[in-house]
Amino acid sequence: MIRNLGVTGAVLALSPWMQGKSESSSGPDSKPLQLYKSLSEEQRKKICLPVDHERRQYVSNWWYVHDEHRIHNTFNSEQQDLIRQIFDSMHDAEFRDAVSRQVEKDKFGKIGNTPSVGFFGTPEDRDFEFIYTGHHVTRRCNGHSDQGQGFGGAPIFYGHFDKKFNETKDHVGNPYWYQGKIFNEFVQALSGAQQEKALAGVQPRSEKPAAVIRKKAGDWVGLCGADLSPDQKAKLLTTMRKMMAMFRKGDIDATMRTIEDKGMIDRLFVSYYDGKYDLGNDKVWDTWQIEGPDMVWYFRGQPHIHTYFHVKA
Repeated sequence: MIRNLGVTGAVLALSPWMQGKSESSSGPDSKPLQLYKSLSEEQRKKICLPVDHERRQYVSNWWYVHDEHRIHNTFNSEQQDLIRQIFDSMHDAEFRDAVSRQVEKDKFGKIGNTPSVGFFGTPEDRDFEFIYTGHHVTRRCNGHSDQGQGFGGAPIFYGHFDKKFNETKDHVGNPYWYQGKIFNEFVQALSGAQQEKALAGVQPRSEKPAAVIRKKAGDWVGLCGADLSPDQKAKLLTTMRKMMAMFRKGDIDATMRTIEDKGMIDRLFVSYYDGKYDLGNDKVWDTWQIEGPDMVWYFRGQPHIHTYFHVKA
């Protein structure tokens, strides 16, 4: 069922992302700031972009923020080690090995598939950002802090296939299928009528870069958060927090605080997709979406996992 919903809600005075500079002005430099300070002038010309550059809001399942300037051919060994530390630090310790294996495996053994990193802005900007991009990976963090402050209102991506491009219903070896399991636990807590409403009768959104993260102004598909009971709303919030478990606590807390403080829950729509998008035709939903005027969380499990997450700062 397609439904229109008016957009309301207060805007946060200052997001944690924007507070980063003042919060970290004393004490040791963050790891991203250490990397920035280590760059030569030549390196800065290659990998540093203006704070509001159009590439900051770009995401795809396979792209490089600087196509010719990759980690292996742009940075010395000490800088490469620091980049690894930054990437690791953006993930919970329990997930770091699995996520690192995903990135390494998705290079397909070719040095030409090595990820690329860069900066948007300079340390003088409150929203100074470090970005890490490659095959099945786009991660971001504020450059002023190692504690995590959310994703700055720009999209991230994670995805993988382990052995075969066309995965089976159990997604064996995929480090991100844990999110699918958690999402399906939420679905099982819905009534039969609610589950029927959440089942989309349309195709999922396009994966073209501009379309896949586009936040619509109306005509959403699925079950509206406003129609959930208080207990179900709380469970949806808990579900989203659990699905974010791969990230560091600071990023999870900041993102969930944005979702809750802006009252997004009543403006979110939960949907999932059957037919070829339900691998094994088992009603364990492999492709789903949580979206509203301020957020897109699109998890596509067919033929393998691609996930786009984009929430307003």
